[in-house]
Amino acid sequence: MSGPSRASREAVAMKSVFVTVGTTSFDELVACVSSRATLQILRRLGYRKLVLQIGKGRVVPDSFASTTFSLIVYRYKNSLKEDIKRADLIISHAGAGSCLEALEEGKPLVVVVNEKLMDNHQLELARQLHKEGYLFYCSCSTLLELLRSVDLSSLRRFPPGKPEMFSEFLDKVVGFEK
Repeated sequence: MSGPSRASREAVAMKSVFVTVGTTSFDELVACVSSRATLQILRRLGYRKLVLQIGKGRVVPDSFASTTFSLIVYRYKNSLKEDIKRADLIISHAGAGSCLEALEEGKPLVVVVNEKLMDNHQLELARQLHKEGYLFYCSCSTLLELLRSVDLSSLRRFPPGKPEMFSEFLDKVVGFEK
């Protein structure tokens, strides 16, 4: 009996990053994560695959695959669950739903806040979850430095199976306390 094929061993060893902007658009994030500088940093960190969900955005990077790195780009899927499960790192916009999905899956999460949004409850949410040790957050302008310097293993695991805890937390952050 033989072990796993070379292709399956390589697939297991291929660390991947999943980036999501949700149902809206966040062209600045898409451009930032698909830039040459970001791809170089990701390769240096051992990642070999970037899966990029771009939503309604106007920035549409070309997918490619080489022997050292691949980029897969799509707008929408019915569910992001499989991409989240397969990822070794998730980079996300600061939407509560996307954050919760990544945190519940126990994946290291970097949240990129859209600084162009007024009355930014997303920033408040990211700040609080960072303060509690569940994620790192940044802006597009600071993403590269964060990727270079952060220790993802220092993140705490979000308590599983308690969505009501997250919704209570979210209510508190945005000022809807009962």
